[in-house]
Amino acid sequence: MTENRERAPIRYVAIGDSFTEGVGDEQLDGSVRGWADLVAQGLANATGEPVQYANLAIRGRLLKPIIAEQLEPALALGPTLVSFNGGGNDMLRPRTNLAWIAGETEQALRRILEAGAEPVLLAGANPTGGLPGGERVAAKGDALTRRAGEIADRLGIRFADNWNDAELAGRQYWSRDRLHLSAVGHRRVASNVLRTLGYRHPEHWVIEAAAVPSPSRREQLRYAREHVVPWVQRRLTGRSSGDGRSAKHPAWIRVEPHTER
Repeated sequence: MTENRERAPIRYVAIGDSFTEGVGDEQLDGSVRGWADLVAQGLANATGEPVQYANLAIRGRLLKPIIAEQLEPALALGPTLVSFNGGGNDMLRPRTNLAWIAGETEQALRRILEAGAEPVLLAGANPTGGLPGGERVAAKGDALTRRAGEIADRLGIRFADNWNDAELAGRQYWSRDRLHLSAVGHRRVASNVLRTLGYRHPEHWVIEAAAVPSPSRREQLRYAREHVVPWVQRRLTGRSSGDGRSAKHPAWIRVEPHTER
């Protein structure tokens, strides 16, 4: 990352699904922010220079369309840094092909390297403590994260392992749907990524939250009604939360350094 900073201004593009889009970190105007936006700001603050930033991630995307629809458009922008995360939605499906996910991820990372950009691979945070049937998903996530670490070692690239950040597994870091991080969860992931890149997060960021009690039976029933049932209905009808949506920052925006919250 130091070499990129010395040679040229940072041009950072993020690709992925709802995790990278920023779902769970909703703003007053209804838009979402999220860890990738925060990383762009953190890079600008740390270097004291403007950062060019694009975010092509779209919620609900499986790994195959992430690569097919986002990778080449991201590289066409001429980035110096590309964050890559995908496969989280694949893990929620039965009969997940972990070997295929790992193979496709490695090919995508090699393509980023070939294009002359620096890839940073992310493992998403672990939501499974609050999900029905979370044990099965957790086993998949453990295996996939191990493979991701092996890929990063093999390619000699940076790897931000949020899955094994035990603090992030706490209920206090997740939004009401228990599948997407809350605002403080996104800040913690951004801090992890910045540290992986060799930078400190801004001092005013709050990246820890007090523990919250386990949900009551009534809260569990409301959660199932408001979040689990609609999710199952989308799966049964072949719909996605990202249907009809487009990337929030498909072209470069300029992120200026500042110290405000």
